[in-house]
Amino acid sequence: MDIQHLLDRLEVLLSDSRRIGGKLIVDAQRSYELIDQMRITIPDEVKRAQRVNQERDRIIAQAKEEAGRVIELARQDAAKLTEEHPVAQQSQELADSIAARARRDADTIQHEADEYVLEVLGQLEADLARTLTVVHNGAEKVQRDMQMRRARAPEPVDEDL
Repeated sequence: MDIQHLLDRLEVLLSDSRRIGGKLIVDAQRSYELIDQMRITIPDEVKRAQRVNQERDRIIAQAKEEAGRVIELARQDAAKLTEEHPVAQQSQELADSIAARARRDADTIQHEADEYVLEVLGQLEADLARTLTVVHNGAEKVQRDMQMRRARAPEPVDEDL
């Protein structure tokens, strides 16, 4: 279940709650159910971020492997061209150019993978921060409500007087 969906449900729960004197009366059972679902969902979001990191590492490894193949092919092409001296210089330049292009391509792929991971992790961080704020605010509100009820509770009367 998506953490954003759970936050929306919590918001609906709060907006559907009755107001008495500026305070909300919240269905505790529904609140606890949502909190339990959030506890289950947040680790799933973290697992999703880990999968994204693994995918990034796989893409980077694949790009490095491809770069190695391209460099090896360039070396083979250069070796074929070295049979004649004037051609040897040109082949070395060609091999260097191909290797440089392969390194640029690998760097580009790695940079794009890093940007993707940062974007996903940033979104996850924002979602988790919003969730934590909602949970923290809810806990503070419940504590304030409890204190208000204690403050309004009538004092026990001493019947011996």
